[in-house]
Amino acid sequence: MDYTPSWRARRMAHLNRTHARRAARARAATGFAAAPEPRGIGRFARGRQLLSGNFLFAGVLTTSPGGSVWDAEGDPALIDPDLHGFGWLDDLAAVGDARARHAARDWIAQWIETCEDGSGPGWTPELAGQRLIRWISHEGFVLRAAPEDFRATYLRSLGQQTRFLSKRWSAAPAGLPRMEALCGLTYASLMLTGVRALPPLAALAKACRTDVGMDGSLTTRNPEELLTVLTLLQWAIRALTVTDTDIPSDLTDCAARAAATLRSLRHSDGGLARFHGGGRGLDGALDTALSQAGPAAPLSPEPRMGYARLSAGRTSVIADAGPPPQGAASRNGHASTLAFELTSGRRAVIVNCGSGVTFGPDWRRAGRATPSHSTLSLAGYSSSRLGPPDPAPPHRAALVDPPERVQAVLSRQPDSLRAEMSHDGFRSTHGLTHARILEMTLDGRGLIGEDLLTTLSDADKARFDRAQQAEDLPIAIRFHLHPDVDAHVDMGGAAVSLTLKSGEIWVFRHDGHAELSLKPSVYLETGRLKPRPAQQVVLSDAAMSYATRIRWSLTKAQDTPDVIRDLGPLRSEDDDHEDAP
Repeated sequence: MDYTPSWRARRMAHLNRTHARRAARARAATGFAAAPEPRGIGRFARGRQLLSGNFLFAGVLTTSPGGSVWDAEGDPALIDPDLHGFGWLDDLAAVGDARARHAARDWIAQWIETCEDGSGPGWTPELAGQRLIRWISHEGFVLRAAPEDFRATYLRSLGQQTRFLSKRWSAAPAGLPRMEALCGLTYASLMLTGVRALPPLAALAKACRTDVGMDGSLTTRNPEELLTVLTLLQWAIRALTVTDTDIPSDLTDCAARAAATLRSLRHSDGGLARFHGGGRGLDGALDTALSQAGPAAPLSPEPRMGYARLSAGRTSVIADAGPPPQGAASRNGHASTLAFELTSGRRAVIVNCGSGVTFGPDWRRAGRATPSHSTLSLAGYSSSRLGPPDPAPPHRAALVDPPERVQAVLSRQPDSLRAEMSHDGFRSTHGLTHARILEMTLDGRGLIGEDLLTTLSDADKARFDRAQQAEDLPIAIRFHLHPDVDAHVDMGGAAVSLTLKSGEIWVFRHDGHAELSLKPSVYLETGRLKPRPAQQVVLSDAAMSYATRIRWSLTKAQDTPDVIRDLGPLRSEDDDHEDAP
């Protein structure tokens, strides 16, 4: 797609480049106010890949034995944030040997030589914030026994980047990018000596009040982004603590709200729910952030960040029970309203397909549509539609025509936990409202569901009649299975048996009003070269009247014990060593 940057984008790039060049005259950092500690959680396997010349960024594998990370190929709009934010430095530090240290120095030196004049895509406030935190926190790894000329260059660049960020942080978009810029500047201004920059504590406190909701939510409704925000705040709070600087209460209050929400979005296996472009998170990242957040308060019975949670025994269910993100915040959003995920113990069972952003524009768009989620779709329509692609790379589309009314009520019954949810995303096109009830037994061994499509007014009935006359109205209720689930149709086509790697068995049944089938699906994982094949259980029917109701259940087999010793290896969302050489 040909793309001519808008005048706003050109002006933003010009200002970033100008301030980066001016910042080159800034005073170099002279040292560190306190001994920095590594902050990011690196992946040892990924670090070994980098050292062997296998550079996997945004789903594109570049093989360059003995080469540099800057040889990586792929869509610049996707790989540049990974490269210039220096997330790969965490992976090299996880290896931690002399070879990894020398590679880190060489690749840092190459960046400085190429970009210190303000050129390159790395001069944005959010990427500068990410880069500063990583360069400072890995100082011990990078500078150990380093030549004096490299040390001087490193400190000079740290001074330049801190000066740049002190002038440009306000240009970062609200939400996660602004937090990255402000936390990076706070960290640098506190941990570096010899630089002229004050920690932007007032601005950071304001962002904590305005960019993170009182329920610990982000407007993007992306759980993994919220985890990043909490991690950044904890790093900033730690820097304030070690430098004996007063900590604004807004920072600690915001971190507490974010932690409470993340606890409600955490499945029984310790991973995050995968909604609105977010993945399950790096192994250990969520545990680390929540352990640093202090004692856990009781989980709220009300939805947080628009997600409803049912949890009993060893089973967790998390459902998208809130309005989808709006406007610019929806450019990574999904049409996933009323979709749910189910995890049993350490094993994911029902999932959403996930974000296909690293697999090209077709997978990116497909992954956002309603059929890629474990919920109901009608006549090929999604509950929210995707607008035209944004002209700017990576050409993401905002959600348009979303449901106007999304409702959720959670309650505790004498023998179950119950979530009653609804949305009117099909009302404007077909006159139908989708209602879904999920009911979990108190021992966590069963989930009973009901999906209802119904008209609510005479106007809805008239719209439904017109839609039905124009075309058939097929219904598909999908239950996407994790790739590790082994599924087979049983009982003459009346049920599906789901066997987990742990040996645990679940059985899916329905009330007989729909056609049951087992069809191919995909599981879209960040860090993979291609989608993983999977399966989905599909209930197919047609909307023939003003109300169509389908009931189904998912229960553990009676001979499956409540407690299973499940010590098999688990895959991380970003554990890509099986795909890359």
